[in-house]
Amino acid sequence: MAKILGMDYGKIITGLSITDDKKIFAFGLNAVKTKKLMNFLEYFLVYEKIEKIVIGLPKKLNNQKEISIETEIQRFIYKFHIKYPKILIERLDERFTSKIAFYTMIQLGLGKKKEEKN
Repeated sequence: MAKILGMDYGKIITGLSITDDKKIFAFGLNAVKTKKLMNFLEYFLVYEKIEKIVIGLPKKLNNQKEISIETEIQRFIYKFHIKYPKILIERLDERFTSKIAFYTMIQLGLGKKKEEKN
């Protein structure tokens, strides 16, 4: 079964995550220097069957796109589609994903450790 690759595209470093075969769970995969991202994907896609890549859509709170990084993301998507036309790319609004993850961690009891008092 094909998996989904998640990307948090950055100017210097791009964070990657991948789903399990059933696409139920996502796991942190790697952080790659963005200038070496295409090289990494070239080798990675030989070993993993990926049906879709989800790339964060950086927006400000007022719903405006972060223009500087978005231009670079669009450039990457263009190059990627030329090389891998069968892999779908989906964009996901990432404005609140960090806050959602943080609150989920708190609910699961995984927040910051409290210092023990003597």
